[in-house]
Amino acid sequence: MATKSGGESNLDRILTLEIVRVTERAAVAAARLRGRGDEKEADQVAVDAMRKELNMLPINGRVVIGEGERDEAPMLYIGEEVGTGSGPDVDIALDPLEGTTICAKNLPNSLAVIAVAEKDSLLYAPDVYMEKIAIGPGYPAGTIAIDATPTENIAAVAKAKGVAVSDITACILDRPRHARMIEEVRGTGAAIRLIGDGDVAGIIHTTDPDETGIDIYMGIGGAPEGVLAAAALRCIGGQMQGRLQLNTEDKIARARTMGIKDPLKIYTMDEMASGDVVFAATGVTDGNMLGGVRFTKDAIITHTIVMRSSSLTVREIKARHQDLGKFG
Repeated sequence: MATKSGGESNLDRILTLEIVRVTERAAVAAARLRGRGDEKEADQVAVDAMRKELNMLPINGRVVIGEGERDEAPMLYIGEEVGTGSGPDVDIALDPLEGTTICAKNLPNSLAVIAVAEKDSLLYAPDVYMEKIAIGPGYPAGTIAIDATPTENIAAVAKAKGVAVSDITACILDRPRHARMIEEVRGTGAAIRLIGDGDVAGIIHTTDPDETGIDIYMGIGGAPEGVLAAAALRCIGGQMQGRLQLNTEDKIARARTMGIKDPLKIYTMDEMASGDVVFAATGVTDGNMLGGVRFTKDAIITHTIVMRSSSLTVREIKARHQDLGKFG
């Protein structure tokens, strides 16, 4: 991982507001299609807007987590190069519209999300599922383990927090594949917050359980969302483990071309997102963490959170954009 003399990170050359503009543009584009029922179109306009803004940044960027692999995604695919090419070499993980179904139905917690890190700092993996478990900051190292049972992990979090198991709430994607996990967690006496989509937000919510009511995230979701969530946790603090679901020979072969030799490897948070990381998310729809885009007669209002791992800085930016022409 290259840094400039004196330990200064290459990311110092990327202004926070420039990263924020990337997610703002994608969120505004998607927000125009909230509640319209067209997931594909909402995702496409967010992709187009994010790509346009990324290509204006003074970076030499490589998308390592994107909208899919090259044969599947016309834009922002894994391996695509973005930026002006005149700045530092960086890895980029992104989801122009996290929660496409949420946006299409105008439900809570749809986001436009990006993480930018020093080159070779983000997990370079195929677009597959990932098993994940995560908690926020303040717990002893090793509190959770992906190979422990849901019962064991819930009990460990409760013990570390100093509360009864019945005071713990787990966030789980509402999918048939999680039926047994949901049954087991409920059997412990813990509560469950089921979400229909958007597990980046679900994982980030573990960092502030007093506000969100979520203590632990567990289950299987997208690998792109896993890397993005790991990047966010590195900026806030927390623990996370992930394991790619490479359950076919084709997936194993694709992963091998990306340098993944062990299909069963358990990745820690620091292995998924290392080095200096900048993470930004802008709300598309209203949620527990961010307000959605608001359109008024003479302005567009956005709500963004931007974080950096090297300084453990978290900033909220509520912006009023009066130059409506910039958003098309």
